[in-house]
Amino acid sequence: MARIKILVSALEPSSNLHLREVLKHTQEIELLGIFDKSLGDPLYDISEMAIMGVVDAFKKLPWFLKVANEMVSLAKEADKILLMDSSGFNLPLAKKLKKSYPHKEIIYYILPQIWASRPKRHKELEKYCDQLLGILPFEINYYQSKARYIGHPLLDEIHHNHQSDAQSIAFMPGSRRSEISKLLPIFKEVRAKFPNKKAILIIPKSFSQAQIDHLYGDLSDFEISQDTHQALANAEFAFICSGTATLEAALIGTPFVLSYIAKKIDFFIGNYLLNIQHVGLANIILTHHNQTTLHQELLQENVTVENLLKAYEQIDHSYFQKKAQELKSYLAYGSSQNVAQLLEA
Repeated sequence: MARIKILVSALEPSSNLHLREVLKHTQEIELLGIFDKSLGDPLYDISEMAIMGVVDAFKKLPWFLKVANEMVSLAKEADKILLMDSSGFNLPLAKKLKKSYPHKEIIYYILPQIWASRPKRHKELEKYCDQLLGILPFEINYYQSKARYIGHPLLDEIHHNHQSDAQSIAFMPGSRRSEISKLLPIFKEVRAKFPNKKAILIIPKSFSQAQIDHLYGDLSDFEISQDTHQALANAEFAFICSGTATLEAALIGTPFVLSYIAKKIDFFIGNYLLNIQHVGLANIILTHHNQTTLHQELLQENVTVENLLKAYEQIDHSYFQKKAQELKSYLAYGSSQNVAQLLEA
């Protein structure tokens, strides 16, 4: 059987985690393009694609245009094209690819969050892509054609359940410098309020010891873990920055409170211009499903030691577990094997 060559554009670490899971279900796939170098021999490793903020993105724009053109040239060798997340790069790339290769199949997996902003992007996605694979059941309703729910990758990747006798407290201050610098000092104060409990600080696997020393400072009051799912399963409660980690905790079944301090301009745009009602993915999903929420969200000036402790003390464990199960049932199944079958078809 001839190997199937797939041009991949997966710029985000999370996308590459999902891609790795997809590859477990394939036998004759060869990757070309942009992805983590641990998965093959990329044109560019994702570390080369990282940007920090709008200014950095603007400075690197000519370089990104060059990379996009290189991807279009490389697509000559590909049987199919797989775009993952990162719509700022991947949507213009889809347009270039479809213009150059109108008959090559373009699959978009991990769709842009058009339900949060700029919903009219569905027109471009439907015009330039052949298959749109959604990982949230409700997002399919924002499209007129080509979109379908493929399952959620976390249901393939999470193999732990919350331990009912767990005694430790988990802290996840985020993965970006700005998140850590704002939340960690507050989390350290919260940790001091639990002198008789083990406190686990969960740090991204990708962080080196030098990065940890630079970003986190003194961590003598914490036990360190870089195994997110295991650490969450072993925690009775978690204090978590916004992001995918909140959905991971929800699917594992570990009660938590979301904490997030955004730049004032970003908060203004999200709250007043985009009218975003919820920050946590679990809350967003359940709101679309049955107009309920799973967990408390503390934002901006409400992220205080007092409010975080109150969230811990007042958690309704039976309600949380009920809603967490509703969330898992709504997402229903994993996506990885389904995507693999499409790539090899």
